[in-house]
Amino acid sequence: MKARLVLLIALVAFIAAIAGVWLGRHFFPQPAPAGVELHDVLHSKLDLDDRQKRQIDLLEKRFAVRRQALELELRADNARLADAIEAEHGNGPQVAAAVDRSHQAMGELQKETLGHIFAMRQTLRPDQAKTFDQAVVHALTDDVR
Repeated sequence: MKARLVLLIALVAFIAAIAGVWLGRHFFPQPAPAGVELHDVLHSKLDLDDRQKRQIDLLEKRFAVRRQALELELRADNARLADAIEAEHGNGPQVAAAVDRSHQAMGELQKETLGHIFAMRQTLRPDQAKTFDQAVVHALTDDVR
């Protein structure tokens, strides 16, 4: 009898958890990440011609390779930071150096991303560039404004 009661409580708790997740996603959807929104504007709202599509596709393929390399560098930096924290158990010189390396890689990723955005912008007509610029500004300031 006791086992059945425990099983029933566990089942009710599981169903309540699933319902809670569903309700949370339904009534409080998460905003799309800035890159997704910008990508949507670029590919769905700017009426790109075939030449622009080819140019942007090439830029995106090149950037994907570079971004992956920088993200791998960030992961390696995080591993070095973890090692430094484990070795020093505090905010010592190894930790500080690892943080600085990580910040340098983050900055490089941000610069490369901006370079990619500006390169894509160069393929656009002035009317398209205006819409694109607004999407970029919105992506960068959505949580701030």
